[in-house]
Amino acid sequence: MKENFFRSMTWLHTWVGLLVCWLLYLIFFAGTLSFFRDEITLWAQPEVHHVQANPARVSAQKQQIISAVAQLQQQAPDSPSWRISLPEARIPVLSYGYAKPREEGQRRAQFEMTHINPNEGELVEQPRDTRGGNFFYRLHFDLHYIDVLTARWIVCLASLFMLIALISGVIIHKRIFKDMFSFRRGKGSRSWLDGHNVSSVLALPFHLMITYTGLITLIFMLFPYPAKTLYEDGLRGLFNDALPTNVRTEPSSQAAPFIDIKVLLDQIYTNYPEADFSRVFIRGANTESATLAFYLATGKQVQDNGPVLLYNGVDGSLLAQSGTELSAAKVFYDSMTALHTGRLADPLLRWLYFICGIAGCAMIATGCIMWARRLRERMKAQHTASLGLKLVEALNLATLMGLTLATCAFFIANRLLPLDIAGRADKEILAFFLAWLAVTLLALFKRGKKQWWQCAWLNAFACLSVPVVNAFSTNGNVVSYALQQQWSLLACDLLFIVAALACIAQATKIRTAMNPAQQAKATQNQRKRTLKEQQA
Repeated sequence: MKENFFRSMTWLHTWVGLLVCWLLYLIFFAGTLSFFRDEITLWAQPEVHHVQANPARVSAQKQQIISAVAQLQQQAPDSPSWRISLPEARIPVLSYGYAKPREEGQRRAQFEMTHINPNEGELVEQPRDTRGGNFFYRLHFDLHYIDVLTARWIVCLASLFMLIALISGVIIHKRIFKDMFSFRRGKGSRSWLDGHNVSSVLALPFHLMITYTGLITLIFMLFPYPAKTLYEDGLRGLFNDALPTNVRTEPSSQAAPFIDIKVLLDQIYTNYPEADFSRVFIRGANTESATLAFYLATGKQVQDNGPVLLYNGVDGSLLAQSGTELSAAKVFYDSMTALHTGRLADPLLRWLYFICGIAGCAMIATGCIMWARRLRERMKAQHTASLGLKLVEALNLATLMGLTLATCAFFIANRLLPLDIAGRADKEILAFFLAWLAVTLLALFKRGKKQWWQCAWLNAFACLSVPVVNAFSTNGNVVSYALQQQWSLLACDLLFIVAALACIAQATKIRTAMNPAQQAKATQNQRKRTLKEQQA
């Protein structure tokens, strides 16, 4: 009975993992990069690299809001929407703008933004059009080029499979603590299993947390029925009730004097003396329906959304507020979202998130490769690979090697594409998918060790190209970033250099496996090391 249970759990773990492992790798890969999405966006806009973070930014916010509103009154007093994004520790630029008239076919209005160096009050050159880190953030749950709702259902199902694989994996690991420290080199599929176990167990709490909280963030899509039962308009009614600041007033064309922003800010600071604003949205300025929404940062709280205050733009009365008093259910949901996104994390914790995300990628990758290697090892010499095995091997090469090249293509395109080209941000994303498509086409026709070796060297060259192209196309490089203490920019370049070294090591290892003489020598050396360990 017990043996049958473990066999069924092993079967379940294998198949729920294998069926969605390549999609899960994409989700983990893009999600891991998303922990540094603000830093990636900053790297992708060298026009603002000279702007330094202001340690006294909170105390300067009041005057920044007053100045931004005054400028918007001059630039676009009749615009339906104004937006003010205040400097943050990770985004040091002050930005404000107004909504331009919506063109035919546009779902959302485009904003004409102005960027200011908050330390000197001077205009900053218009940053290049790019999605930056937001591309990877949206990719990991919207999948791009796919209908948003469909993509999120796919990601939900994959996450559910992931959760089942994690739980069944814990059950079948009879020696879970021993597996944390067991890695046997040069043992074929046994080595891949050891790598799978180590990367799984060492970051197991993170894997469970990130998968479970990912499902929680989309819980209303999975279970909309309570909201549909309690509210006539379903989820919209629930969200309007839970977040009254999201309810928009009907726009009015009747002109009305706009409130003195200084008076309104004095009122806010009276109630929130330590207020740290992240952004301000103003709708219908200079009309009877004018509203101002002030978004406050969460600080060190395990909370994804800070308080939001909605004021009348004519008489300054408080219309609604959200996030100031949370019920137990709201605290649970918001804390789960905060744990998943990691936006609450300080730099050290964010690096821990990143490292655990890399471990998750390694866990999925080793599982993919191990399955294919085991089938290859069991297959007799005169037999040919089945269609299923060929498909798995092709998807392994396309996904595990293709995503690295695609990411490099995205960053290189950010530096090399003309600044004035139309749809520049979309073309960066197109470069990402074209590079991935190229590796996928290669994998469909050839997927042996030689192709892995070629892709490893190609990825090494691409990773090294990113900091080199950056150095030649901008005024920044690894040395200047270190001297100017621009640690986030330095980390981006260094990560590509580290990735290049890892790809070179991978290529060297594959080359050894391709050479029978070197492989035999490596096997002999491994046996000697094993014998010495046993004697010791």
